[in-house]
Amino acid sequence: QVHVVESGGGLVQTGASLRLSCVVSGRTFSAYNMAWFRQARGKEREFVAAINWRGTNRVYEDSVKGRFTVSRDDAKNSVYLQMNSLKPEDTAVYYCAVARNRSPVVSRERDQYNDWGQGTQVTVSS
Repeated sequence: QVHVVESGGGLVQTGASLRLSCVVSGRTFSAYNMAWFRQARGKEREFVAAINWRGTNRVYEDSVKGRFTVSRDDAKNSVYLQMNSLKPEDTAVYYCAVARNRSPVVSRERDQYNDWGQGTQVTVSS
């Protein structure tokens, strides 16, 4: 059984930083691309960032480029999202996801990820 568990969310002020963590068990973590998505209240879940299985390729949603950094530690079966210069519009539940298949292509599409965590709330006050 696959378990995906996010942590690290919280309530912060504009301009602050947070580091989200995600631990995966039940899959060969090092073989799969990983992604972060987020869902604000009343909106659809959207892509934030992803990293390939080697950790050599990262992709970001335009609004977070230069502020967020995705990384992974295969020894800990973990992926991270370092979020700096947070803005109120970053407020959302953040989800970690494991790619459905082994692929050299890092996808931004939700349907390419099939194991998800329960999410961690990030709230940025103005």
